[in-house]
Amino acid sequence: MNVSLILIILLVGAFATYLAGDKLASKVALFFGLAAAGCSIVLLNHFNLGENISCNSQWITLPKVSFALQADGLSLAMVLLTTVLTAIIILSSFGNEFKNAKSIYALILFMSFAMTGTFLASDGLLYYIFWELSLIPIYFIALIWGNGDAEERKKAVVKFFIYTLAGSLFMLVAFVYMYQKAGSFLIEDLYKLDLTINEQKWIFTAFFLAYAIKIPLIPFHTWQANVYQKAPTLGTMLLSGIMLKMGLYSLIRWQLPLTPLAAKEYMFIFIGVGIAGVIYGSIVALRQKDLKKLLAYSSLAHVGLIAAGTYTLTLDGFRGAVLQMIAHGFVVVGLFFAAEIIFRRYETRLISEMGGIRSQSPKFTSMFLILVLASVALPTTFNFIGEFTVLYSLSQINIWFAILGGTTIILGAYYMLKMFQHVMLGETNTKLFADVTFSEGVTMVFIIAVLFFFGMYPKPINDLITPSLETILNTINKYN
Repeated sequence: MNVSLILIILLVGAFATYLAGDKLASKVALFFGLAAAGCSIVLLNHFNLGENISCNSQWITLPKVSFALQADGLSLAMVLLTTVLTAIIILSSFGNEFKNAKSIYALILFMSFAMTGTFLASDGLLYYIFWELSLIPIYFIALIWGNGDAEERKKAVVKFFIYTLAGSLFMLVAFVYMYQKAGSFLIEDLYKLDLTINEQKWIFTAFFLAYAIKIPLIPFHTWQANVYQKAPTLGTMLLSGIMLKMGLYSLIRWQLPLTPLAAKEYMFIFIGVGIAGVIYGSIVALRQKDLKKLLAYSSLAHVGLIAAGTYTLTLDGFRGAVLQMIAHGFVVVGLFFAAEIIFRRYETRLISEMGGIRSQSPKFTSMFLILVLASVALPTTFNFIGEFTVLYSLSQINIWFAILGGTTIILGAYYMLKMFQHVMLGETNTKLFADVTFSEGVTMVFIIAVLFFFGMYPKPINDLITPSLETILNTINKYN
């Protein structure tokens, strides 16, 4: 099966959504979002049957660039995450009315197209093009349909755009340098390069700048909270649920296998950077009065732990990181959607102006509590599997890394449950809180079902990703 079919569906969907007009845009976008999710499941079935799911054709003669797409277990897991969450995000927006709806829904599908291409690309320059293409839709989504003061929003979005674009240019320079050595941008040719330790250090740093801004890791996180707050909720979902996973995925796919000697030399430093993000994000989250900002800093803490797991250079670290990427994608989309449901009724994101929702909507309260407990890695939820595996990998390197990394669970439980108490409990609010609609309920129930199913039975994802991660780890250990 030609893997490019999924990209064609998303790209055609973007144009079809725009041409459908404002009234039909959301429904057409949902149709193509579901079609892309269905196609990714079909791809998975073909992959499980042992078929080679790839596409490789000459694109540019000089420099030698191929339109090369390769789907292994790791990239398929990320494609499934992208397409399924895209459909969920579109469905979750049905309770909102957007001016020029055809444009925002077309941009969502185009962004999904670019992110899917990033996960599938096996040519360095093609990967870079998809990487940059994904930045354009979210820039316009946040700028045009965002919240709050227009000038403040513009400053936050432009800062995000410049930061990520500038970081990506370092990665491009690294690709050009490696092309001069290998005569090809194909990932298998780049993996074969015999780079000196000094060359690897420079390339490692160039990739790190691009990925640390995108994820983000401290001290490159300064754009994140403001953009998450100012963007419309569907934009925040796209950023936190999928886009930041591009950076985490790329650590495993590109940075570490291309620079194994540098990765081993810098291991302790960058594990420390990840854990510092866990502690910093958790402490800052404690002080937040805006619900979206609290969730933004909570996300910063969780991705810091994921990054720390990848830098352990162990199979458990890689596996735990990928499991947590997927789990985090679902739970953070669910939490931001819950914040949006509250905003639709109370028209505020200030925690102090909420409260008393439980007595008016016990169903929503129960669903929100489950998402909060999943976020703090309660056993039987998907996040527990990922976080436990990452912490175990950190303990293999140094027990103190695991102890410090575990603060994400301890502090996370404190600030998330405290937030739940202020938002949901207390005396009945004077403002009316209408019960969840059918589309809101379907979205929340689906997310919760995924978190429980894979929390109790992660084997399908483990079996899918492990062979790919073992291959990458063998590439990293080729110098041993």
